[in-house]
Amino acid sequence: MNRRQFLRSSVAGLALAGGARFSVFADDKPKRVGVIGPGWYGKCDLFRLIQVAPVEVVSLCDVNRQTLDRAADMVAERQASKKRPRIYGDYREMLKEKDLDIVLVDTPDHWHALPMITAVQAGADVWVQKPISVDVIEGQAMLEAARKHKRVVQVGTQRRSTPHLIEARDDYIRAGKLGKIGMVEIYCYSGGWNRGRRPEPAPPPADLKAPDHLDYEMWVGPAPMRPYRDLMNNQWRSYKEYGNGLVGDMGIHMLDMVRWMLGLGWPKRISSTGGIVMRKSGPSNTSDTQLATFEFDDLTVVWQHRAWGNAPDPKYWWGATLHGENATLKAGVYGYDFIPLGEGQPVHRDVTYELEQYPEDKTEPRL
Repeated sequence: MNRRQFLRSSVAGLALAGGARFSVFADDKPKRVGVIGPGWYGKCDLFRLIQVAPVEVVSLCDVNRQTLDRAADMVAERQASKKRPRIYGDYREMLKEKDLDIVLVDTPDHWHALPMITAVQAGADVWVQKPISVDVIEGQAMLEAARKHKRVVQVGTQRRSTPHLIEARDDYIRAGKLGKIGMVEIYCYSGGWNRGRRPEPAPPPADLKAPDHLDYEMWVGPAPMRPYRDLMNNQWRSYKEYGNGLVGDMGIHMLDMVRWMLGLGWPKRISSTGGIVMRKSGPSNTSDTQLATFEFDDLTVVWQHRAWGNAPDPKYWWGATLHGENATLKAGVYGYDFIPLGEGQPVHRDVTYELEQYPEDKTEPRL
């Protein structure tokens, strides 16, 4: 399911046509939306939803009161009603109202499962950020809850909705221009900008406490407690307690993209090796170097990440390379390259930004 299908399923009457952003039938009411985790990415997801669907944002929840207040003010500016949403520090109190049609779960990984399950129990459809969960058992519980309560749930692997990647799939893969595909590489080489594990600077004070506006105990929630000071020098994704490192952050996008492009099912076998090879100082505990092999029926997909050094191809520091008998296709967030063997003509495409359709994005500050 892609973003548009999700909106059609959970936002009745949505129609994208002509120059209008959306239109609804006369008897349709805007869907009521709540957001759990309206930080940077939460607001990115929410404001895109406001742009394409007739919704009313009625509830926001966050453990950081400053983040919560800023988000409520920005929503009041953005949505058509200009109403300020209700604010909560505990998602359970928000969902007790049972008056939401759609809930966005934009929390760190360790807080995906419980809010999503509670939201579908409360009768809402859900958009939950990727990866779906921190482990397989949580993911199975989330799937069971969605099916039991008959709710629409979408996970934020949005490469399936990226126009230039849809074009690459249709014009080159489905058209058979690669010939038989013998191997696929997916990767993230993030050493140039320190995504994932970071080098350890001067450590913060050992007794550093969370600020008063942050309920750190609630932020940790169901996960093992780590000192607040650990999160000062590293993203939460750098800790296995709260995230899945580069595999769960960047790898999931590329594996999902390749499975979608090629119509792959589940792998028969998965093997992996890696660890902390280069950056051994500091408290973070996710791998800075890793290989993972996904063996499908007649194709092997290999993931590699390095949180250090340079990318082999600077244009594709994060992406996928599909090796075919007739051509190679490189695909990523920012474009794709079709490279035929022999005398064929290479083709390059860049990402398409919809800035004319949504001009407010041109001046939007970092959220």
